Amino acid sequence: MSMIRVLDEQLINQIAAGEVVERPAAVVKELVENSLDAGATAIEVELEAGGLNLIRVRDDGCGIARAELALALTRHATSKIAGLDDLERVRSFGFRGEALPSILSVSRFALISRTADQPHGWKLGSSGVPDDAEPQPAAHPIGTTIEVRDLFFNTPARRKFMKADGTEFRHVDQILRRLALTRFDLRLKLGHNGRRSFELPRADGEAARAARVAQVCGEEFFANAVTLDEQRLGLRLWGWVALPSFARAQPDLQYLYVNGRNVRDKLLGHALRRAYADVLHSQRHPAFVLFLELDPARVDVNVHPQKTEVRFRDASVIHDFLFGAVHQLLRRVRPEPGLHHRVAFETPGLPASEPSQVVLRYPQPSAAPSWPVRERGADIGGGAPWPLYRPPAEAVPGEALAVAADDAGDEAPLGRAIAQIRGVFVLAENRHGLVLVDAHAAHERVIYERFKRELAGDGIAAQRLLLPEPVVVGEGEADELEAQAESLRRFGLLIDRSGPDTVTVRAVPALLVKTDLGALLRSLCGGAEAAESAEHFGEALDAQHRILADMACRAAIKANRRLTLAEMDALLRDMERTPNAGQCNHGRPTWVQIDADGLDRLFLRGR
Repeated sequence: MSMIRVLDEQLINQIAAGEVVERPAAVVKELVENSLDAGATAIEVELEAGGLNLIRVRDDGCGIARAELALALTRHATSKIAGLDDLERVRSFGFRGEALPSILSVSRFALISRTADQPHGWKLGSSGVPDDAEPQPAAHPIGTTIEVRDLFFNTPARRKFMKADGTEFRHVDQILRRLALTRFDLRLKLGHNGRRSFELPRADGEAARAARVAQVCGEEFFANAVTLDEQRLGLRLWGWVALPSFARAQPDLQYLYVNGRNVRDKLLGHALRRAYADVLHSQRHPAFVLFLELDPARVDVNVHPQKTEVRFRDASVIHDFLFGAVHQLLRRVRPEPGLHHRVAFETPGLPASEPSQVVLRYPQPSAAPSWPVRERGADIGGGAPWPLYRPPAEAVPGEALAVAADDAGDEAPLGRAIAQIRGVFVLAENRHGLVLVDAHAAHERVIYERFKRELAGDGIAAQRLLLPEPVVVGEGEADELEAQAESLRRFGLLIDRSGPDTVTVRAVPALLVKTDLGALLRSLCGGAEAAESAEHFGEALDAQHRILADMACRAAIKANRRLTLAEMDALLRDMERTPNAGQCNHGRPTWVQIDADGLDRLFLRGR
């Protein structure tokens, strides 16, 4: 083994550059954050060849005094912290003092800066290694300009791993867009190869901030987003949350900030995924622009070289606050004329630039669904009487929808039922046009939300079977069901072990009376145990909800089940009173609205 030695300054800086300077976008991030910490209100970024040939960042910040220019290029030199107390309450973006010397070590670097008390600016430049050159006078307004040319010119192995210029530019573009969403007071410009990519003015006031969000994230995002602003426990969460119908194939519209710092945090990410869990398909991703504000002493931002990860002092409190705020917001969504999702489809005979529109609007969650119940005298295990869902006159018991009193008329968001199509879809008419409902998906959501409410109370209402039904499930499954029998009572299931591989079902939720009980019990194996053994409340709740979702799917009306108009209207009314009724438990839409304009366009009316 070689002798231990102290590395020379150039090699130390290049090793640090391996952590700090991954690609041109990382350079831009470090330089722009320095500009913000200097109080800049306007920043201009210019690139050539995706930033590999040139990165130029200009700002109107406070500038750097002539005597401190050389010090600014020294490792661990910073104006942002002075002691441990400052480190524990960091409010600035960068503070380690590694960025500039690291960038300098792998580029041809020039720094020009002027403070308010200087008659002109001063320039200091170097190529790959700091030198002892004196700063030279240079014409420059108050603020700082940094030029980084020929990035990785002296580390060719690093340079050859860079992507195409367009790819590197898109990484820079994304970083600046993330910045634009947290600093609405900032004027921001980006140019590439002599062409302007975007230019954002200051966004003062609510309307201007909304316009910037629409410009950065797209008009479609903003048209499908609802605002959020909630404060409690010394925390504030505000921003914009997209409706589940705007879910994305990629997580490309997820902007999350902690005290103004863009982060990728597993804890917060888990909270947001759970908030959308009931309304989003497992392979889709939500879209949001959210800002979490809290006392800096409650969060450690010094756990990652690029400050993209954080650690919270009271992680569980913050997780539950974020989850609760977003989850409750999604449940409170009301239909509004301007709040909808448009899906373009082609119309024969129309130019591609004039697509028709299908408009998705969301029903109103309000009171409990209109499911009348009657008391059944029999009880289970000495408990209170179990309610039984009352079927409509022409329905099969255990499968039917409730008949709701319907005096809403055409003012109801989902209107009145007209017909059933292919035994699957309900066709209705409202004041906007036509409504198409996936009856199974919609009924599944209605039942699921009712099961959740009952489980949160005294447990799910159940009905004794006239004849207990033995079910063969396998010895392992029988062992598990026997062990979890008490837990399953809260789900409306009363079972006894009756043989090595057999259990006897004595009671089930009324809507599951005609279900394949063997398939149901086998699907529940593992779910009750997971809910019982979960260490975290959220994990237990997720496990319970998976059981309820499976039960609701099995209880919901099936394809080719013919419904009367009264049954269809009852389903529409229940949807209007059910939270999250815009999508089923798997995240698929339950209904769509084809408005009058869309119908006219389909038939070329008025053209």
